[in-house]
Amino acid sequence: MKLAILSREPKLYSTTRLVEAAEQRGYEAVVVDHLHCNLVLEKGKPDIIYQKQRLQDIDAIIPRIGASVTFYGCAVVRQFEMMKVRTAVDSQAIVRSRDKLRSMQILARAGVGMPKTAFTNYSDEVAEMIEQVGGAPVIIKLLEGTQGLGVVLAESAKAAQSVIEAFHNLKARIIVQEFIAESKGADLRAFVVNGEVVGAMKRQGKEGEFRSNLHRGGTGVLVKLTRAEKAAALLAAKSLGLGIAGVDMLQSKRGPLVLEVNSSPGLEGIEKATGLDIAGKIIEYTAEIALKKKTKAKPKAMAALPDNQPDLPR
Repeated sequence: MKLAILSREPKLYSTTRLVEAAEQRGYEAVVVDHLHCNLVLEKGKPDIIYQKQRLQDIDAIIPRIGASVTFYGCAVVRQFEMMKVRTAVDSQAIVRSRDKLRSMQILARAGVGMPKTAFTNYSDEVAEMIEQVGGAPVIIKLLEGTQGLGVVLAESAKAAQSVIEAFHNLKARIIVQEFIAESKGADLRAFVVNGEVVGAMKRQGKEGEFRSNLHRGGTGVLVKLTRAEKAAALLAAKSLGLGIAGVDMLQSKRGPLVLEVNSSPGLEGIEKATGLDIAGKIIEYTAEIALKKKTKAKPKAMAALPDNQPDLPR
């Protein structure tokens, strides 16, 4: 069996671990830089040219698409889908998860708990927007921010109004969320593969930092999720149609609150915190879907809840 890992950086921890896990199980693994793929469109003959050669004999792909290249990365994944190559993560599911507002609308409709969130079309009613999420302090997020970038904690209504107005003047799309004080700068990352939580860690932000992202200096430790936290993570991944997902949640007085669902979650933090072979779980899942007969039915973890809106990447 031949698996292709779509990644721009073959030496990244996540990429090398996936290659290693595949080879340990007797599979051939190749790393393909999706930005260097040329897509050939012809009636009944979709093709991908990589390093001046046709990509052939690929049984399944594992997309590792960075947020900054979602548009082209998803186009490459769609091309593989047109070529009847199985994918561990659907192109449309990646698009859904990358649009913070869209994904939160889907999660809310599915009944997933989340912090109260407000979005507006550059409205002048900023004070009202702050009150709609419970008043200051509030969290202000860029819709296209990643790894904790573009996230601001405004501790007073005056500070929140200034930040929101500044973003609006720059024509930057933002959401405003309630601040969950009891989380104390920590969150949970649940790693979901094929409808199962295969690992979880608690991430704690460094002193004086409300963001718990490991890229911002946070630390991760093994944690055992409650039944409610597992259920929230599984429902969030399922509602977005993600066979592989990193679900970030806050612990609150009213239960787990989902912050974000990542379609290309990193492996280094979760594997080092838990000591688990998460890469192996991903390879086993990918091999499983590659071996399935090519029918119209999707694996259970990839069947998203109904979504009547068109999926259009930015």
